[in-house]
Amino acid sequence: MDKSGGFSLLQPIGADIEYRRLPENVMHDLGLDAFCQEVSNDAKERRLVSNVLSQITDDPGVAMYRQQVFGDIFRLPDLRKSMMELFEKIQFMKDFSSMHKTTDEELGLWHLFHRLDELDGYIKTVETMRECLSDERIKSEGLISLREYITELYDEACFSDMKKDIAELKMKASDVKSVTLGVNVNERFEAVSIGLVSVNKKSFKKSGIVSNFADAIASKDKLRETADWDGDMHYQLIDKEEKAGASDIVKGKIGVMSIQSSIASDSRPKSTVVGTPADDSMSGSTFYLDTVMNKMLSTLVKRLRDTLTKYANVAIVNISGLVPEFVYYIRCAELIDRLTEKGCIFCEAEPVSENDASMEAKGFYNIKLAMTMENVSEIVPNDLSFDKKHTVYILTGANRGGKTTITQAVGQLFVLAQGGLFVPAESFRYTPCDCVYTHFPADEDKTMDLGRLGEECVRFKEIFSKATGRSLLLLNETFSTTSFEEGYYIARDSVKALLTKAVRTVYNTHMHKLGEDAETLTREAAGAGAASLIMRTEEGKRSFKVALAQPEGSSYAKDIAKKYGVTYDMLVNGQ
Repeated sequence: MDKSGGFSLLQPIGADIEYRRLPENVMHDLGLDAFCQEVSNDAKERRLVSNVLSQITDDPGVAMYRQQVFGDIFRLPDLRKSMMELFEKIQFMKDFSSMHKTTDEELGLWHLFHRLDELDGYIKTVETMRECLSDERIKSEGLISLREYITELYDEACFSDMKKDIAELKMKASDVKSVTLGVNVNERFEAVSIGLVSVNKKSFKKSGIVSNFADAIASKDKLRETADWDGDMHYQLIDKEEKAGASDIVKGKIGVMSIQSSIASDSRPKSTVVGTPADDSMSGSTFYLDTVMNKMLSTLVKRLRDTLTKYANVAIVNISGLVPEFVYYIRCAELIDRLTEKGCIFCEAEPVSENDASMEAKGFYNIKLAMTMENVSEIVPNDLSFDKKHTVYILTGANRGGKTTITQAVGQLFVLAQGGLFVPAESFRYTPCDCVYTHFPADEDKTMDLGRLGEECVRFKEIFSKATGRSLLLLNETFSTTSFEEGYYIARDSVKALLTKAVRTVYNTHMHKLGEDAETLTREAAGAGAASLIMRTEEGKRSFKVALAQPEGSSYAKDIAKKYGVTYDMLVNGQ
């Protein structure tokens, strides 16, 4: 497997993909900011989901790759749970590991013994992930490739052999009870050098420090020909507080008297070095053993440290880069799982290469609406298709009739599907778009300089210049902030321009005349078609259903007038 470009669960290995980022207002306009808010209580995870959804590519292979990974994660809740527990351990190790330290002074041999525990944890992390991915129910290319990738990492790093070495080395390290240091002195008994003599399984035996010293220098039998320890040496810990008198006496006779070391619960050495400080104090008592041992074993320490760091990098650095991608899928799967339990319907989208029918959605609905409704059975699903005859939809209908809701829903289908997620619909077959653009009413403070109409014109021109025949454009009451005549004139030219580029568009507007002109606009265009889409009413009531038909603004007004008794006849005749 070629790992030179890294591994990703968001796109196939080795794929050279071009992405566009959604304009910053799109997620909000589509109501998908609410989706991201619902995904997680963690702000970092919410940003992660938003960032992934905002990166758009029209490559159907990427959409399918993501959808297969999501499908496995959605259908295997045990896998989700195990992976999240594993990621918590990885994060803990990253936060508290000291493998990143590089100086020999800080990473003494004793310190490296302690770090073997960390490395053992790293290896278990790789093994746990490999075990999680061994589930035979996994079918996606992405997770199967990841399993192979993790196995390669494990084999290439020889982790199985390293586990045996760690177990043996940890056992030997736990046997260490003391170390022997040799002190060379000159004719004045001044310490001139110090070195490591041995690492021992036995602890030193305590004895009187003065008598021990006197015996050592006065008795011929005690004067040794070699520096090798025969196991019969005794020592006395020199302590500042309790042994100040004795230490002062000895300190005047010899530069360095003793070093004692024992393995503490934190695996760090505790040592006392008695030096001859200038101010005759005990400031020379330090954790000095690491320094001494590093100086004596600098090459060994450095090699061991580099080896441990290498294994840690293989185990954690390579894998931890995949954690955000897993979190994206897992958190989205958990939300869609909750919505499914609530009664919402989701389906696996079908991304296809460009053809005559560039979208066919059946039974789709607005996911933001579903998240806010207690009884989702009251949601009215809809059907809609994009093709050559229906490239630009001019959507009209009554206020609060669902125009904005359905406009958002169309955009949600594309963004969620191209993010690899299941979509709120009974079925969704589509040609991925290269970007989604929205032109919704701007906030008041953004229109101060140009005025509302000026701001709308500038923003639409910018969107149009970027849009292509593979884009999706959603317009919500665009050019409606001026008089009908002026707005209609600009809107008509805008629709004609969109037809020349064949940009898939839903234009939600109150300008019924624009909908009535759909056939004329189609005849004037070359290849692409405009269609009038209405939010149908039934006996003056909103049905929240769309239909291909001429605008019914006047008939709807008549129904409302009759319902509330404000027709001419009803008013004059008192009916």
